[in-house]
Amino acid sequence: MHKQRSNEPFVWLLFSAGGVVAALFIPIQLFLFGVAFPLGWLNGPSYDTVRGLVHGPIGRLYLLVLCTLPLFHWAHRFRYTLYDGLQIKHLNELVNTFCYGGAIVGTAIAAYLIWQIP
Repeated sequence: MHKQRSNEPFVWLLFSAGGVVAALFIPIQLFLFGVAFPLGWLNGPSYDTVRGLVHGPIGRLYLLVLCTLPLFHWAHRFRYTLYDGLQIKHLNELVNTFCYGGAIVGTAIAAYLIWQIP
């Protein structure tokens, strides 16, 4: 009898990576571009500099990671919130599809929009 491998370690990996991005990188981006640069506390980069960074593959990959890994963190956290909070473990397949499917759709939309930046 062949035992099917669980995808749970991969899902936990996405959860933890998304948590790191959400806890470290998003607040830094929000502070810099939402507070420090507009208030003049720090000299902000020029439009051409930011545009140049976004056009490079590393910059686009950074934006993709910044947008997508927190989606998987949300999906995993929301899945277990529904399981433990609402006690709906009997809807396992529906909840998994909704949560992780939403994260995958969000990833696809983010990738499309990031690669469409002129």
